[in-house]
Amino acid sequence: MNGDTFYDWFCGVLPKLKENSVIVMDNASYHSVKKDPIPTISWRKDQIVEWLTSKGCDVDTSLVKHILLEKVREIRHHHDKYIIDEEALKSNKIVLRLLPYHCELNAIEMAWSVVKNHVKNNNTTFKINDVRQLLIDGIKKVTPDMWANFVSHTIKEEDKLCNVDNNTDQVLDQENTSHVMLITGDTSSSDDSD
Repeated sequence: MNGDTFYDWFCGVLPKLKENSVIVMDNASYHSVKKDPIPTISWRKDQIVEWLTSKGCDVDTSLVKHILLEKVREIRHHHDKYIIDEEALKSNKIVLRLLPYHCELNAIEMAWSVVKNHVKNNNTTFKINDVRQLLIDGIKKVTPDMWANFVSHTIKEEDKLCNVDNNTDQVLDQENTSHVMLITGDTSSSDDSD
């Protein structure tokens, strides 16, 4: 999969979704193609100046690269957008992006697992038409009750993470959060009496 292929597929799916739908998206690279790349330290100075100028900034070209990148950081939030998110907005839909490495917050992962296991356990011919049929059969195996359970499980996982956040906040907010370790003298654990 690549960004162009996913974009074409996504644009074909958008009209089939209800108004104001929320689309849950993970952070696969092909889901996360930037509308306008943001300058980084690897960019040449003239490229950074050009980018800032294109965004309406008055730029002193005598500034060093580091200072130019600070200017980029000041305005980047206005321009740091994903192509997919912008297409969804045009169709009155919203993309909700999951945190990286938290597939447990996406119910579709559990449904997809059922489908993949069905294909893996029943694929004996490895012919494309047979695999296609197994895929269709696997999708049918995901019942509305299963989906409801997947969503319920996902909500419980989200609640666990919220509890961890709350507990962390409580610990950090306690009065005595400053801990100092003093290391003095010999740190050897052996007896030097010989």
